[in-house]
Amino acid sequence: MKIVYVAFRGHFSDSPRALYEGLVARGADATHTWLSAPHTQAGFPDDVATVTFGSPESIAALEDADVVISNDHIPLDWEKRPGTTYLQTWHGTPLKRIHNDVRWAPEGRLAYLEHDIARWDLLLSPNAASTPRLRGAFGYRGPVHETGYPRNDVLSSPHRDEVRAAVRADLGVSDDQTVVLYTPTWRDDLVFQKTGPQDFEFPVDLEDFTTRLGADHVLLLRLHNMVMDRLEIVDGSPVRDVCNHPDIRDLYLGADVLVTDYSSTMFDFAITGKPMLFFTYDLAYFRDELRGFYFDLEDVAPGPLVSTSKELVEAIADLDAVTAQHAERYARFRETFCHLEDGAATERVLDLLFPPGTPAPGTPTTRGGDHRAR
Repeated sequence: MKIVYVAFRGHFSDSPRALYEGLVARGADATHTWLSAPHTQAGFPDDVATVTFGSPESIAALEDADVVISNDHIPLDWEKRPGTTYLQTWHGTPLKRIHNDVRWAPEGRLAYLEHDIARWDLLLSPNAASTPRLRGAFGYRGPVHETGYPRNDVLSSPHRDEVRAAVRADLGVSDDQTVVLYTPTWRDDLVFQKTGPQDFEFPVDLEDFTTRLGADHVLLLRLHNMVMDRLEIVDGSPVRDVCNHPDIRDLYLGADVLVTDYSSTMFDFAITGKPMLFFTYDLAYFRDELRGFYFDLEDVAPGPLVSTSKELVEAIADLDAVTAQHAERYARFRETFCHLEDGAATERVLDLLFPPGTPAPGTPTTRGGDHRAR
């Protein structure tokens, strides 16, 4: 059995990583190959076999695979051989409109990605609310399984406190420091119409952040992988660059509060129950002109929407008030988007791919319809 894994075009992360680790823990009799990239190779364990994403070797691996597991489109020209199973885990609960539902895309991009969608055999959905959106956006008619995301199992793990302590120690953060994780989403106009290598504008007033909050607050910046090359950090800044940290799931545990705008990180972080702030300084433009939403963020956000850096810093300074004011909305948000995130998603997905009782990894036996593994 040959299994090939792809996460964000070359990372050792996300649900493919969780499924790989689950199969290794089961002692699966399989050959595991990951697609990596030169700038991500250091994030792979030494005992994990890799080939470079986009290389002839990666095409050969995909075409020879019995199972392909990816969390995103694989924008490569390869032929899926008969009998191969392609599991698409996708990489986030959609707030932003995706694929066929977007307001704008570069000419030919969506048509090219249709070739990848046509290869999918199984698609995961993190919750009931996302299933019709994923199916409709991709025009996908194959099986959709509501399982939760394997990548999020660690957030409910009995070992989560150990992971938190380890990641904070690795970052050099003390127990008494408040860690703010900032995860702004990518903007289509910056990626597809970029004018230079460093055109990401940092909207947080770092001087005010430092003066108001002091040295006991640390700001971890995690840019979307589409724009992570745009970062410049000045020496002495309270910002720590965690763009190249191997997996954001560990950062969720290490952080004390999440600041985002429209990123799907909000749905994952909600599992932790820790406070969230929404720095939506370009809300009208992003919602009405650039990308569009599937639902009104203002109606469901489990934390305050702030439009200026000053408001953001003030909210960080009084997280207890933020938590109290948004407790009911937070609970509703979790009921809607985290109802399957119980720490057992990996096992549910592996049981779909390789049904219990089989002596070794095999091919899925289910075809057609929506299948809700709960």
